Amino acid sequence: MAPPAARERVHRYEATVVWTGDDGVGTRDYTAYRRDHVIRFPGLPDLPGSSDRSYRGEPTRYNPDQLFVASLSACHMLWYLHLAAVGGVVVRGYEDRADGTLTLEPDGGGRFTEVVLRPRVRIEPGDLERARTLHEAAHRKCFVANSVNFPVRVEPTVEVVSPAAPPR
Repeated sequence: MAPPAARERVHRYEATVVWTGDDGVGTRDYTAYRRDHVIRFPGLPDLPGSSDRSYRGEPTRYNPDQLFVASLSACHMLWYLHLAAVGGVVVRGYEDRADGTLTLEPDGGGRFTEVVLRPRVRIEPGDLERARTLHEAAHRKCFVANSVNFPVRVEPTVEVVSPAAPPR
């Protein structure tokens, strides 16, 4: 039986974004302010944010585009691990090198046109084909992937390792 929270039909998520980049003159011109901000979630550490460095962002802070690609990757991974656990596939390692393509429009706007997930999964000996097909099921179940209007491709690699192999 699923935990009580999993049975609820609607979930809500709160985030607070606070701009911290006013250097005393506000947004008087394009170069007068920093893009720094803090992303806050109830009960969690603050996440330092900025814009992409192409837009005068601070490269040591997370930008929304990176976080968006990471959200797609993490959602897929969490569904995959769940499906593996209930499906008898023992995962010993998982790493995804996701890549998102953002296409800009002449007016400065733009949109993501594709994200490619490249999970590399290490499993204990067992049903290798099942481990591969679980990626399809994970992709169909991922809330974030189901919420976007562009292709999210999954190009998995699955390798069998010794049961005693340390996780990487």
